[in-house]
Amino acid sequence: MRLLMANIFRLAALALLLVLLFRTEWLTPILAPLTNFNAAPIYTQNSLAWLAAYHLELVAVSILGSAVLAVLGGIFVTRKSGADFLPLTRAIANAGQTFPPVAVLALAVPATGFGMAPTLIALFLYGLLPIFENTVSGLQQVPASIIDAADGMGMSPRQRLFSIELPLAMPLILEGLKVATVINIGTATIGSTVAAKGLGEVIIAGLISDNTAFILQGGLIVGLMAVLIYDAMGQVEAVINRRIGLRAAA
Repeated sequence: MRLLMANIFRLAALALLLVLLFRTEWLTPILAPLTNFNAAPIYTQNSLAWLAAYHLELVAVSILGSAVLAVLGGIFVTRKSGADFLPLTRAIANAGQTFPPVAVLALAVPATGFGMAPTLIALFLYGLLPIFENTVSGLQQVPASIIDAADGMGMSPRQRLFSIELPLAMPLILEGLKVATVINIGTATIGSTVAAKGLGEVIIAGLISDNTAFILQGGLIVGLMAVLIYDAMGQVEAVINRRIGLRAAA
């Protein structure tokens, strides 16, 4: 029963997302009362589907960069040679979350100009912490007995890392990746303040014109994408865990 309800929710969320992206005019009777002075209830200045694609491009590129650096950093500080750098590396990763993305944009625009670049910098920094912390936690939680057994089998440090440690840490790493992705899907809306294409354009247009219908359209698309992508990544995580013989991380 629970699985059936989950599948119904997924299908309903996907159907609503597709309607919002490709057939928003179907929702005109619902959205029209949310406008003032007979304003247009449907955002038509740009294709919502294209804006969603640009939005996801920002998220994908930034998360890929964050994941590469965070996982490499997590591996480095869990080795004996890099253990002393853990506090410094953790402080840098934390700074990415504690420093407001809007402030990052304000600092990055003079150096990179308007558009995608400053937004990618902000999202890249914002995605570091969850992936880094989960990588460190996953690697540190590998039982010492397994490490000793791998050493006893004559495995090199590299073989042990790729054959034992990373597979065992993978559930936590994937969980950090999911969290970072969902955070960045929502945060990417600020990119429109510096002329980056994305769904923030719809929300900002609604704020400027006092058009709640626009705000609702942009917000719903962002929210539905976040929920569906998180769910899809969870399904991929479950498949990977089954293949490596692990239970999914709680």
